[in-house]
Amino acid sequence: MGIPKTPQVPSSPKKKKSTTLDYLFKLEASQESPTDDLLSLISNCNTLFTFRNPSESPSLQDLKRHSLLHILSILRTSKSRINPLILSPLFSMISTNLFRSLPATGFPFLSSEYSFDDDAPPMVLSPLWPHLHIIYDILSVLIANIDPISLQSHIDNPFLLNLLTLFQSEDPRERDRLKNIYHQLYSKMTNKRLFMRRSMSNTFLHFVFEADRHCGIGELLEICGSIINGFTTPLKEEHKVFLMRVLIPLHKQKGMCMYYRELSYCVTEFVQKEPDLSTGVVKGILRCWPMTNCTKEILLIGELEDLVEVMEAEEFEKVAGVLCSQIARCLNSCNSQVAERALYIWNNEHFVRMAWRCIEVILPSLVQAIEKNINWHWNKSVQNLTASVKKMLEEMEPGLYSKCLEDLNIQETMAGEEKKRRKEMWKRLECAASDENLFQATNSSCSTLRFECF
Repeated sequence: MGIPKTPQVPSSPKKKKSTTLDYLFKLEASQESPTDDLLSLISNCNTLFTFRNPSESPSLQDLKRHSLLHILSILRTSKSRINPLILSPLFSMISTNLFRSLPATGFPFLSSEYSFDDDAPPMVLSPLWPHLHIIYDILSVLIANIDPISLQSHIDNPFLLNLLTLFQSEDPRERDRLKNIYHQLYSKMTNKRLFMRRSMSNTFLHFVFEADRHCGIGELLEICGSIINGFTTPLKEEHKVFLMRVLIPLHKQKGMCMYYRELSYCVTEFVQKEPDLSTGVVKGILRCWPMTNCTKEILLIGELEDLVEVMEAEEFEKVAGVLCSQIARCLNSCNSQVAERALYIWNNEHFVRMAWRCIEVILPSLVQAIEKNINWHWNKSVQNLTASVKKMLEEMEPGLYSKCLEDLNIQETMAGEEKKRRKEMWKRLECAASDENLFQATNSSCSTLRFECF
C-alpha cells in the first residue's frame, strides 16, 4: 500500500495591480503631496508674532520657526527647479513678514553727547529676529536659484522700495542681511539697476536735507562702494552728478562719524577712476567744513590726506592754496586733537612732495600758523610738533621761509600801527562826543535861565 496523497489546496491567484479610476486618483494625490505640504507650510507662516504680547503662544512661535526652517531646508536641498506654483505664495509670505512698520529710531546721529571717541552706540536688537533671519535666508536662496526673468515677475519696484525702507531698522544684523540681499538683487536684476541706484540716491538726499536720522546709511554706502568699483571709465554724467550732488553733501551731517569710512571709500574710488574730479571733490569737502565739530574736522583732514594720495600733481596745484590754508587754520585750533591731526599730515611723504611743488603758494599761510602756535598755543605737545614741522620746512626752503617770516613781521608791525591808529581815533571821537554833550548841556542851562528872567 502506498502512502495516500494529501490533497493540494489550490493557491490563490496573485492580486493584480488595480487600474481603476480610484487608484489613478490616489497616485496623482501622492505625487502632488510634496507641493501641497509646502504650500500648507507657507500658509502657516503668514501668521505674525510680535514677541512682546504676553497672550502669544510660545509653542506657536516655535512651530512657525520650525516651519520656516523646513521650507528653507526644502529649497536648499531641492535638486530640481523650484516649482513655479509655490513662488507667488512664497514671495507673498516673505512680504507679509518683512515689510512692517518700524519703531521710531533713537539712533544717536544728532546726539550732541555722542563722540567719535566713545564706544559704539548700544545695539537695539529686534525681538522678531528668530523668524526674520530665516526669512532672509529663504529670500537669499530664492534670488540665487531663480532665473532673472522669473525673478522680475515677483520682485517689482514697490518690493525694492520696501527693502530700502527696512534699512532704517536699528538691528545691525537685519541691516547686514539687507545689504547682502540688495547687492544680490543688483547683481542679478540688470534691468532694475538704474531704479535701484536712483532709489538709494533719493534715500541719501532725504537723509541730508529732511530726515537727519537713518540707521542704514553706512550699509547703503557700502553697497554703493561695490557698485562704483564696477563702473567703467570714462564715467557717465549720471555717475558724476551722484558724486557731486549726493556723496559730497553727505559730509554736511555732524553724525558723519557713523559712516565716514564707507563715504571716504566711495569718494576715493571716483577720484581714482577719473582724477579730473579731484578738484571739485576737494572744494566740495572744504565747503562742508564744520565750525564747531572737532570730531568731523579730524575725519575730514584724514579724508583730504587720502585724496591727496590718489590725486595727480596738476590737479593738486589747482587746490593747493585753499587746501593748505584750511590745514593751516586747523593748526591753530584750540582743540589739541585737531591741531595734532593737522600737524601729523606733514609726516606723509607723498603729501610733502606734492606740497613742495607749489611751496611758494602755501608757505605764507603756514608760516603764520606755525609762528602763532609756537608762541601762543596752550598745549605743549602741539608746540613741540609745530617746532618739528617748522624745522622741516626751513630745511626744505630756508630762503623762502626767512622771507615769509620777514613779511609776517612786517604785517604784524603794520597791524600794530593800524591798531594804535584806530585806538587814537576812537579816543578823539570820545573826546568830541563828550565836548558836544557839554556844549548841549550849557545851551540848555542858558535857555532855562533866560526863561526864568522873562
